[in-house]
Amino acid sequence: MHNFLQSRLPYTVLPPLLSDGMHSPTDEPLLIGSQALTTASIIDACLHNLHDVPRAKQIFDSLRRSKENTGIMETRLYNAFLNAYIEVALNKDPGRRSHWVEDACALFEAMEEGREGVAPNANTYAIMLRAWARFKSGEQQMLASTVEMPTPQRLLRGMVDRQIPVSMVISDRAISNSEEAAEVIKLLSKAAVEMNLSKVVSELGMSETLGRQLPDPLDDVPEIIPVMKAKQKRPEVDVTYSEDGTVKNVDMKDASQEPELEVPFNLANLRKHLAQVVLARRVLPEDVAARQKLLEESVYDVAVERLRKEAEVFDELGLGSKGLGHADLRKWLWEWHLKLQARLKAEIANLAAEEAKLPAIDKNLHRLTPFLTVLKPEKLSLITILEVMHLHNSDGLQNAMKTARAVISVGKAVELEHKAEICRKNNIAMPTNTARAGDHGYFTNLGYRDLHARRVAARKYMEDAEEWTAEWSQVVRVKVGSFLLDALMDVATVVRYAVDKTTGEQISEVQPAFVHSYEYVRGQKLGIVQLNSLVAERIAKDSVKETLHPRHLPMLIKPKPWLSHEEGGYLYNKATVMRFKENAEQVIYLREAANKGNCELVFAALDVLGTTPWKINREVFDVVLTVWNSGKRFGKIPPAVYDAPEPEIPDNVSFDPRAKSQFVAKQRAYYADKANNHSRRCNVNYQIEVARTFLGETIYFPHNVDFRGRAYPIPPHLNHLGDDLSRGLLKFGEAKQLGERGLRWLKIHLSNLYGYDKASFDERVRFVEDHIEDIMDSAKDPLNGRGWWQKADDPWQCLAACKELTAALESGDPHNFLSDLPVHQDGTCNGLQHYAALGGDTTGARQVNLDVTDRPSDVYTYVANMVEEQIKKDMEAGEPLARLLSGKIQRKVVKQTVMTTVYGVTYIGAREQIEKQLKDRGDIPLDECWNAAAYLTKVVLGCIGDLFKGAKEIQAWLNLSAKLISKSIPPERIEEVVKRGPAKSSRKKEASGSLSTLNKLRKEQMTAVIWTTPLGLPIVQPYRQIKKKQIITSLQTVYISDPSVPANVNTQKQATAFPPNFIHSLDATHMMLTALECRTRNITFASVHDSYWTHAATVDEMSGIIRVTFIALHSSDVLKRMYEEFKTRYKGYKIPLDAIRTALPKLPHVKHLVEVTPEGNVVRTITESGMATEVPSSSSASASSDATDNSLVANEEAEEEDKPEAEQDEESSGKKRMRTRWSKTVLAKMANAQDARYGQTFVEVEEALPPLPEKGQFDVSTIKRSLYFFS
Repeated sequence: MHNFLQSRLPYTVLPPLLSDGMHSPTDEPLLIGSQALTTASIIDACLHNLHDVPRAKQIFDSLRRSKENTGIMETRLYNAFLNAYIEVALNKDPGRRSHWVEDACALFEAMEEGREGVAPNANTYAIMLRAWARFKSGEQQMLASTVEMPTPQRLLRGMVDRQIPVSMVISDRAISNSEEAAEVIKLLSKAAVEMNLSKVVSELGMSETLGRQLPDPLDDVPEIIPVMKAKQKRPEVDVTYSEDGTVKNVDMKDASQEPELEVPFNLANLRKHLAQVVLARRVLPEDVAARQKLLEESVYDVAVERLRKEAEVFDELGLGSKGLGHADLRKWLWEWHLKLQARLKAEIANLAAEEAKLPAIDKNLHRLTPFLTVLKPEKLSLITILEVMHLHNSDGLQNAMKTARAVISVGKAVELEHKAEICRKNNIAMPTNTARAGDHGYFTNLGYRDLHARRVAARKYMEDAEEWTAEWSQVVRVKVGSFLLDALMDVATVVRYAVDKTTGEQISEVQPAFVHSYEYVRGQKLGIVQLNSLVAERIAKDSVKETLHPRHLPMLIKPKPWLSHEEGGYLYNKATVMRFKENAEQVIYLREAANKGNCELVFAALDVLGTTPWKINREVFDVVLTVWNSGKRFGKIPPAVYDAPEPEIPDNVSFDPRAKSQFVAKQRAYYADKANNHSRRCNVNYQIEVARTFLGETIYFPHNVDFRGRAYPIPPHLNHLGDDLSRGLLKFGEAKQLGERGLRWLKIHLSNLYGYDKASFDERVRFVEDHIEDIMDSAKDPLNGRGWWQKADDPWQCLAACKELTAALESGDPHNFLSDLPVHQDGTCNGLQHYAALGGDTTGARQVNLDVTDRPSDVYTYVANMVEEQIKKDMEAGEPLARLLSGKIQRKVVKQTVMTTVYGVTYIGAREQIEKQLKDRGDIPLDECWNAAAYLTKVVLGCIGDLFKGAKEIQAWLNLSAKLISKSIPPERIEEVVKRGPAKSSRKKEASGSLSTLNKLRKEQMTAVIWTTPLGLPIVQPYRQIKKKQIITSLQTVYISDPSVPANVNTQKQATAFPPNFIHSLDATHMMLTALECRTRNITFASVHDSYWTHAATVDEMSGIIRVTFIALHSSDVLKRMYEEFKTRYKGYKIPLDAIRTALPKLPHVKHLVEVTPEGNVVRTITESGMATEVPSSSSASASSDATDNSLVANEEAEEEDKPEAEQDEESSGKKRMRTRWSKTVLAKMANAQDARYGQTFVEVEEALPPLPEKGQFDVSTIKRSLYFFS
């Protein structure tokens, strides 16, 4: 591993994005534009089910003629058209059969000759062979004599020349049945004999032998006669009404005496699914694989079936919509579904008729019908309902969702289901074991190459077997989602009942279930979709399993290995290996890195995490369910009805402003807590439903990463990254014997969960042994006993550990007890651990347990004590806020701020964190909390800076480097802009002459900060200026960001976010290294970022691996390697001198300026005394500089004003105001920059990058002897 990490990193370097979406027509486009995406998605929708092949052909031919490299012209697209032409000729347009076949042959010839840069593959030849078999091999002449199709001999020659195995052609998805396969084998065999290709003849013979199916063992087994029940028939009711509408007479006729038998519902549903399982058993190796397939395949069908049956039960019980005062959520879902599917059928038909009238010039980009017909109305209806129900309470909105997010999510869900249907139709076998370490391990060149070769082979197989589908653009998603959401809002209603206070009669009113409205959030008008309060209440109480999609659930089999950046995880439901933040540049780099084989270990690590087996802890689940059904508040489970008292109105509220202010604050907090209680109740409902569904099952969590490389389970509701309840409900799917050391670690784990985790290991074991009676009482009588576990920091996990330890001790042989409870090893403020190792910071290393100590160090307590000492000094100096806070600074008050300071927390953020902790204490007046937090934040940040100087220096280096990179411009763009000269201004600015070249250069700041992790994953910071696109929908005008349109980088965000993102990428790398090494040694492994889990019996072995991987990572000199990568990646990039004025005093090492003249010549200038220096603001030299060029000072101050409020506050808190003294050379160059006669002056990135901070004396190998590094 050490040697592997020391080797040179395989960088993924691509050309920079260009402003205004410009690119050379000869280059492969980095971004597929929004227009190209829309065009591709229209083609996809038109080809689906042969909806409108002529229109798709018209667009396709136009793209081929333009020869513009849009990034979508690939072999699978050409094959999709070949197949469509053949199918239309056979089934849809037999009158023009010869015409369509000629088009298919012409397209094949273009592919075969390579005229359009697209080559045939196995699917191409399979389509053409099938076409020959259907049109030419029979006795009946189906085509005109003038149609010349490629013969089997020519097709076979092409296959041989391109080294495409004939077995791959025969087994291709284009060959749809055994008869076709036999015919193709016959054609190829005859051609091979004529061409004397003996190897091909042999391969065809073997394929035919393998293709002969064994007799089905179930064929001779008779069907089981199911248990039948008499179908209940309602008596026929004849009602006679009087003139005023009242019932006059009711005549009931008995139903027929002959009972009609039916299969009971549950058994019928079971038989229906068993039929599919039997079918799947003949194809898939295990029953559980078939069940996973059914779980993903028939989710909407099963949901409809269940809702239909429950609606029938309600009707039979007389609880229909008219008689049910408090309708069940499932009843509403069924009614909405019936109404919506009928509405959609009519609306789509009307829309198709209207769009048919559009002039031809508008047809290609403005028709929705093709996208709305990729799925049936029944499925569109259910997708819309489930997606909207799933989004409630999103974005921090109470019982609501953003309109923009709702329409995009619904449109995206339709697109994903369309693609899932394509995958299911192709019935592709799933590759397995692509991530096994092999004989050479993960960290050798042979092992890495083997891993890469197996993944590439599996990916090629999957891609060739899968039909072409296009990604939909955001515009298409918005329009489709808006159409569906608008229809749902029109038809979805609920009936609200109330009692008339005057008459005492029950009255009812039909109300919409969803209402569109606007809300002001942070001063901005925001369109939202609000749930009716009645629906929101039912979501918190009723079963929500009908609203769960398989992509929100664990898997029953091991996830599909990650084969590419968009192939892995679930069998059919599409997922990407990275969670992109609306930034197409991330997709480009990840795709390129995967294609080059740079991400093999990242994919392998995700496969390791995804194949860890889990199961639901039944004992804990039973307790949770009892608490839930009681509806009472219990620990962190919220009550069904909010039970906190509403603040009382004080008597003096009408005339005392202070009292009124305090009351309003308390009332606002009360309603916020009430709303949060409802949201938490809904979340717990989802967790319990998922847990109930998978009781008794072994489950798996497919994983992907965020853009920093941190791994997350894809199923959101129940996973081990969730809260205490989620973790308490989960156990490993495999058990291992405890052993003596395992029993000790189980006790230490229980102590940690209770909150006694700062003592030595021996003291923690003693703590558990001293409370063994409480532990056993908690395990045996958790709800009615002494309740010791309820006082724990993590009560539900503590209860699980109590039950596990009790079972082990009562087994009679604890050392041989089979334990499946995960035991954790947690890092000590992991971000600071990485900073201390990077900087060799001896003091910091000791505080975060990198060094050898007898007891664990607690950095949070240490900082709290430092703060308390400073407060005492301030109190003696007469600070009133110090007196208020004295004695109240506990570990919890400063913990979050200390933890996040290494992740770039600002003064504002830290103040909010501390203010929340002070409010939670309850012993500080609410109206004093803000001032107290503001004072305390300055003290805390000061103490942290003194304690972790090494970390602060590295943070400053990272921040400055990112600022320089994000302001840099590629050399080719500089040359073009300077040569082009100033642009003419608009009429409004004609008086000022022309726009300066400097302003144009600012528009060329497109460079994002990009680096490569030690495992080869490219990290692209996504922060760019937001470009919104306006889309008018029937609901409202929606503004969306279009990731396919490049935008200028947000230099401020690029700089401030770089330090935390870099540290996150390091802790993700450490976790992945540990996961891979654990898999090599057959150790079960799971992680929650910097908390690593395994069986109690293997904690010692995993602890050793954690230390070895951390040492190997930081022995590779991570910072130096990144510094070298920056110099390589940004070689030749230049920074306009004017863009980094405020940073110049921090660049004393820069001695050269580069001037690009209007003719494009490059002139290097040596500065006589550095770039600039900082002097106090009262300095006469500073005043002289100000007088020399007032515009520079004005610009500098303007840049300060552009900074976020948080940064201004942080910089202004206790800092002495400084001014910049410019060198004469710099002043002269800046003055010239304003004159079009002169060129522009730059600093090269390679020279501007500051030298690395000096490393301290701490030896990272010391960690191997640290007991409490991870504990």
